Amino acid sequence: MKSSNQAVYATAVGDAAALGGLPADTDTDTGAAAGDHAGQIALEGARISARLDRLPATRSIWKLVMLLSLGLFFELYDLMFSGYIAPGLVRSGILTATTHGLFGTSGVASFIAALFAGLFIGTAACGFLADRFGRRAIFTWSLLWYTAANIIMAFQDTAFGLNLWRFIAGIGIGVEIVTIGTYISELVPKHIRGRAAACSQAVGFCAVPIVAFLSYLLVPHRYFGLDGWRIVVLTGVVGAIVVWWIRLRLPESPRWLAQKGRIGEADAVMKRLEARVEREYGRPLPQPASPEPVRARTAFRDLLAPPYRRRTLMLIIFHVFQTMGYYGFANWIPTLLIKQGITVTTSLMYASIIALAAPLGPLLGLLIADRFERKTVIIFMAGVNVVCGLAFSQARETVLLLSLGVCLVLAGNIISYSYYAYQAELFPTSIRARAVGFVYSWSRISAVFSAFVIAGCLSRFGVNGVFVFISGAMAVVMIAIGMLGPKTRDVALEDISR
Repeated sequence: MKSSNQAVYATAVGDAAALGGLPADTDTDTGAAAGDHAGQIALEGARISARLDRLPATRSIWKLVMLLSLGLFFELYDLMFSGYIAPGLVRSGILTATTHGLFGTSGVASFIAALFAGLFIGTAACGFLADRFGRRAIFTWSLLWYTAANIIMAFQDTAFGLNLWRFIAGIGIGVEIVTIGTYISELVPKHIRGRAAACSQAVGFCAVPIVAFLSYLLVPHRYFGLDGWRIVVLTGVVGAIVVWWIRLRLPESPRWLAQKGRIGEADAVMKRLEARVEREYGRPLPQPASPEPVRARTAFRDLLAPPYRRRTLMLIIFHVFQTMGYYGFANWIPTLLIKQGITVTTSLMYASIIALAAPLGPLLGLLIADRFERKTVIIFMAGVNVVCGLAFSQARETVLLLSLGVCLVLAGNIISYSYYAYQAELFPTSIRARAVGFVYSWSRISAVFSAFVIAGCLSRFGVNGVFVFISGAMAVVMIAIGMLGPKTRDVALEDISR
């Protein structure tokens, strides 16, 4: 073992020198010390990862997943209420159902676009925060950020004010999206990464039927002098109360701590976790595998170099087009049903029934997530989306509309939990949050423009035109993932990044 560790150590020093700018054969005392330090960090990081990956999936591991999932619940509540409160915004006279001009700011499309513009800033420009300050701190403060913005937004009476505060809330949601996915992938052992992502999404997507049902009950009416849509927004503010309780029970990512050179803190986190897991496991833990060298430091520019260049391109294409397909339906369900000849109240009732399927997709993932490759699941479900979407555009009968709507939600949310785990697996710890934020930000750009494109398709070509557009986008998703996506099932994060 000693000679093996020495070889790992030497390789790690070489990697650190190549990536960090020090010559591998430097003879200066300073260079040697820096190389030794970087190599030691790389070796200790490898040991922490090996200790984490060998843990059995006991109650303590799943408790961490569930706590993070509660944060995702409030995030998705906020993210998804746009479409469900849209009829209320139109009813109150703040927004119009259609958009005047391609980029008009008084329609529902501008409200949706404002959210995704904020999400773009949060994911593209602020993804570095979790890499710099830690997963735990940014998980907490981003949630508080968008909760405060929502309180202010709920009392706006103009399209400008509504869109401005929706944009500001979107920045916080964007940071949270990046942080939660990164956090979960680093806290759980490799053999349950897929199921952990599915579990978190199942809990998170429980917010969708809840916000849909609340919208059905509240949006058409006024309570306590407030429009129903405002109460729907304010209901999500309870996340501000829950978040501090969640934060106290979450450790920092030991992988992140080790990568930052905070080895003592990483070791302390691991010892506490190992002690709890061993008590629940009822016997000594398996020995960790021999540590393999990890990259001591990776620069953001490495996204344009092998092996990350191909992955980055694949995920950019994926996010641009999957967003058109997913939010093209999810954010427009009530509006699409109204265009099918259904009343506002009935459309909200139908939308709430369809939304009940939202957490079922990730729950199915608990059965299949670590049995099949993530890329295979994404491709298959994108195909289901194409077929069901085209059929939905032709349907008029209630049972058929509801059944196809449920299938579309199921397919979309299975894709969601799959890529949620997949994209976090494809990049190294040192830049994971920034890399995920960068590729994910393309979906936000796509959503901003696709909201107006879908509004135009709906106005000019009706529901049929919307679903032809959505189906074409999902076909591109299938091609990109199929041709460019690597395999990741049951592979250590560090091995995927070599």
